[in-house]
Amino acid sequence: MKARGLKLILLRLGSIAITGAIILLWAHASNHEWVSRVFLPSPADTLRTLGEGMSGGELAMRTWLTLERMFYGWALSSVVGVLLGALIGLSSVARVWLLPTLELLRPLPASSLVPVGIALVGLTNGMVIGAVVFGAVWPVLLATSHGFVSIDPRLREVARVLGFRPVVFAWKFGLPNAAPDILAGMRLSLTASLIVTIVGEMLSAQEGLGTTILLAARSFRAPDLYAGVVMLTAIGFASSWLLARIERRVLRWRA
Repeated sequence: MKARGLKLILLRLGSIAITGAIILLWAHASNHEWVSRVFLPSPADTLRTLGEGMSGGELAMRTWLTLERMFYGWALSSVVGVLLGALIGLSSVARVWLLPTLELLRPLPASSLVPVGIALVGLTNGMVIGAVVFGAVWPVLLATSHGFVSIDPRLREVARVLGFRPVVFAWKFGLPNAAPDILAGMRLSLTASLIVTIVGEMLSAQEGLGTTILLAARSFRAPDLYAGVVMLTAIGFASSWLLARIERRVLRWRA
């Protein structure tokens, strides 16, 4: 047990060291102008710009708008993914009817549907959230359907003998069995939600971190550009870490 804990500490220290080395390399490249400061500001300039933007409120407000779209899109995609995945996993009829259409839609990049959404509903917040739902639903849907399909056939027989209705079977047997797959899919979906949110904001000119980064790049405001990227990195890391903690707590019964 102690050896395992020590190994975990060493791995974390190693990852911190690699991150620190990358930051030092970034600072060295900027300070010695391996790349012009017009395109590569120093970490200090980036953090200063980030602090000014957050304290001034403008960057904080745009970050909040991005987080709202990301969360709403992720929550909706999780609900849709779990419901559709459970239906496909439990019903052979649903698999026959739905899978061909889903397999046809799954390879489509969510960003390619943003212009279609703009044409149909205009430059609205709902259009971006709709694109996020489409782009983020697949990890949850596929993971959920796998979790329900992999239920032990003997459990299905027991439920049939006891006269459980399909909804009761899905709740009492299917959901606990599929929970690890569902939560893993939701973690992947969360990352996809952030990516599609940023792309959607850039393409639809909705106010948020996406447009902040795009406008900073177009006007050669490198510190603002990298400050936005650092903020996105922080959002991605914090959201993934938080969901991993929730996953461990929910699945304590499997330990």
